[in-house]
Amino acid sequence: MSRLPLKPLDEALAELLVQAAPLAGSETVDLFGADGRVLLQAAVSELQVPPQDNSAMDGYALRCADVPAPGAVLPVSQRIPAGSVGTALAAGTAARIFTGAPVPEGADVVVMQEDCEALEDGRVRVQVLPTPGRNIRRAGEDIALGAQVLAAGTRLDPAALGLAASIGLARLPVARRPRLALFSTGDELVMPGAVPPAAMRPGAIYNSNRFFLRALAERLGCEVTDFGIVPDRLDATQDVLREASREHDVILTSGGVSVGEEDHVKPAVQALGSLNLWMVAMKPGKPFAYGRIDGAHFMGLPGNPVSSLITFMVLVRPFLLRLQGVADVAPQSVAATAAFDWPRADKRREFLRARLNAAGELELFANQGSGVLTSTVWGDGLIDTPPGQSIARGDRVRFLPFAELLS
Repeated sequence: MSRLPLKPLDEALAELLVQAAPLAGSETVDLFGADGRVLLQAAVSELQVPPQDNSAMDGYALRCADVPAPGAVLPVSQRIPAGSVGTALAAGTAARIFTGAPVPEGADVVVMQEDCEALEDGRVRVQVLPTPGRNIRRAGEDIALGAQVLAAGTRLDPAALGLAASIGLARLPVARRPRLALFSTGDELVMPGAVPPAAMRPGAIYNSNRFFLRALAERLGCEVTDFGIVPDRLDATQDVLREASREHDVILTSGGVSVGEEDHVKPAVQALGSLNLWMVAMKPGKPFAYGRIDGAHFMGLPGNPVSSLITFMVLVRPFLLRLQGVADVAPQSVAATAAFDWPRADKRREFLRARLNAAGELELFANQGSGVLTSTVWGDGLIDTPPGQSIARGDRVRFLPFAELLS
């Protein structure tokens, strides 16, 4: 039986992203419910931040000209806490001021209280020679009036929510959540809790994929419908695919997309719709599939847990983000030094589980098998190894942290 050549990973990802047109529809949500959502319209500031020149320190606002040398003593003419506005500063005086309070007109420096001595008669001794502008936050130095503070397509995180709040926004327009249908195939699969380990029948395994795939999809903003475990039958697989395609944007499956006699997902998709991509030149994760069933995208992942996890991180994650309008979906990588030898170059692009040691170098998990899920908990991320490339101790490699891939 002849087979088509494996699709290079970069080509496969590019083809997927072309298909990932942003979903129609939106909603406006409260900031407290916006974490992880994707901003649909740019956020523009209707004020400047800070609104006025204000003090960066607790201390004394004064004129530099009134302190010609350290040790100068000035009367304290006013007290300005945060939230209050003082009066114009009289020449030859100082104002007691607190962090965030507007700097009074006439003052050109704030001297922090640690460099001053409050005297019992209500005066202050300035023990340093001040320089103009010190400890003053200028109006608009953070955000100018009319500035765009968040671009459309931004995936909102806690810092972005704080920034939106700082310009007075209480609600934000966001892309609607993708509706994702999830199921696993395999008569060998058993749900944790259904059968105790001692009573597991020969050949049975617990379904781990269902848990991490659902968690990952929900982290990426999806509304997940879990169809559970589907029996290894073509008719059963077609029934679930047909039902899932009616009300979901994406159908995500685990298992059944390889070439075995009991792998029914691929022929079921072909019978109901189209299969546009199958078999990618990556390790682990070769039997990845993409197609369409009516209006739903179909994405089929391998059944081996590490293969399923890595194909999700590398291929499904950017696809789901692009559906929500995120422009830059590539994970941030870092260059790191290998503290190991890997002489077994593969024809496919290979993702090796590794972690950073105390010296900041990468150690390799001993068993890189596609069923060894412990490697993904032990590791900090993946070494992205080009096809045909071996690794020698001391080589610089491209490292993809799990903090990027699992967020």
